Amino acid sequence: QDSATKLSKKRENSAKKLTKAVNNQLKSLAMSNANLHIALKAYEVPSRNGLEDIEFLISTNPGQPHQPLAKIASGGELSRISLAIQVVTAKTSATPTMVFDEVDVGIGGATADTVGKLLRELGDKGQVICVTHLPQVASKAHQHLQATKATSKKAAQSMLLKLQGETKIQEIARMLGGADITEQSIAHAEEMLSAKAG
Repeated sequence: QDSATKLSKKRENSAKKLTKAVNNQLKSLAMSNANLHIALKAYEVPSRNGLEDIEFLISTNPGQPHQPLAKIASGGELSRISLAIQVVTAKTSATPTMVFDEVDVGIGGATADTVGKLLRELGDKGQVICVTHLPQVASKAHQHLQATKATSKKAAQSMLLKLQGETKIQEIARMLGGADITEQSIAHAEEMLSAKAG
């Protein structure tokens, strides 16, 4: 019982610190109205995991009550909340690989640039795999893979192609300007790739 009480105190202190840091990080990810709350719900009977259950709750709009992440957050919001938590906890995390999909849904411009920088920061500490359609995010990566799918009447085949040098520039330029790659989009792609660490 004494050890469980000590654990509860540590959890309470850590929850406060993590909540504050994640909420600050969410502001930079275009979720300024989001507010994370870590609920420590006491068990009726103590378990081998301690005296309480831990639940992550979120409110994404002012005046809205905190609810479980799975009930209220969209796919893109979940990815950004996860990204914020991973960035904050990266210094103490031992997670070898993190996968982000839809992290860029509903964002663009400066926020996309921030997401790209944060993902690159995580990539300095471990492996990050991110599926993105935004050049601001893609240009920050250490490595680039292009996913394509070929279909016929009989089958569909997915392929990954490692992009390097000119092919990397061409793909970022395509993401910037669509099918027509111009000298201007190539120059912009080169500029984005050279400034990736930001």
